[in-house]
Amino acid sequence: MSRRPLPSEEEARRILAQRRTKPPLRPPPRAAHKLQKFIKELDQKFGRSANSLEARWAEIVGERMARVSRPQKIIKGKGNAGGVLELRVVGPAALLVQHQQQEIIEQVNLYLGANAVEKIRIQQGPVKPLVAAPSAPKSRKLKPLPPISPAAEAELEESVAHLPEHLRKALTKLGKAAIVRTQEEQDDPYR
Repeated sequence: MSRRPLPSEEEARRILAQRRTKPPLRPPPRAAHKLQKFIKELDQKFGRSANSLEARWAEIVGERMARVSRPQKIIKGKGNAGGVLELRVVGPAALLVQHQQQEIIEQVNLYLGANAVEKIRIQQGPVKPLVAAPSAPKSRKLKPLPPISPAAEAELEESVAHLPEHLRKALTKLGKAAIVRTQEEQDDPYR
């Protein structure tokens, strides 16, 4: 049995030009796109869940009330009747929630829609802490630096004198902070 010789470079190109490889499979459609209509129908039929309330609970009832309570679930009423909102409340705060029950119902109905909730059922127990929404970073106000010795300050000024104005100011400030820090470290007996 003799082996067939390998094709030449031209023959290989011709063969590859005629034969195409199998095209890659298309990616499956996104689930969110296909389920969007179904989710809208469910939202209209059953309303929003307690999870959507929990994400904005501090906005709905206020910071003080949000620290001591969390929505657990919404039990949909029969027919067109409003539902029951079940809240988990820290033990001692249950009286406060019961006292402000009508205001809470009004605020929740503003968020979920008219007559979404008619009653509140209070369940006492521990609540998980609020998850803070990411906010803009707070600007830190730095305390002024304590004065440094005149000799050290003169030496620092002399070392940056040849630099442009904006760079000189920044490096002078950095140098003063470094000098103060090393002085504090030397003064610290526990270091």
